[in-house]
Amino acid sequence: MGFTRNEAIEAARQDLAKRLRVDEDSVEEVSVIDKDFPDMSLGAPVEDEMAAQMISTGWQIEFGVDGKTYEYRADKFHIRLVDFEGQNYVVD
Repeated sequence: MGFTRNEAIEAARQDLAKRLRVDEDSVEEVSVIDKDFPDMSLGAPVEDEMAAQMISTGWQIEFGVDGKTYEYRADKFHIRLVDFEGQNYVVD
């Protein structure tokens, strides 16, 4: 499955709402920027992951919920949650 920018944003919003057990409407989009990441893990590897060392172009997505911010990174292949409770996660 491939993601467009808007599909990645919505999938990340749904994931964060589910993780925080809040309504999707309370997940505020703070920013979305186009970004080149240093590798295929989007610079956010999960434990023991080896990622191809090639630049991956995608989006850095930031959401706000109750005064706290959360970062997702996505490209057309996958979505990652960065440093959530001290860990990175592959979302999709």
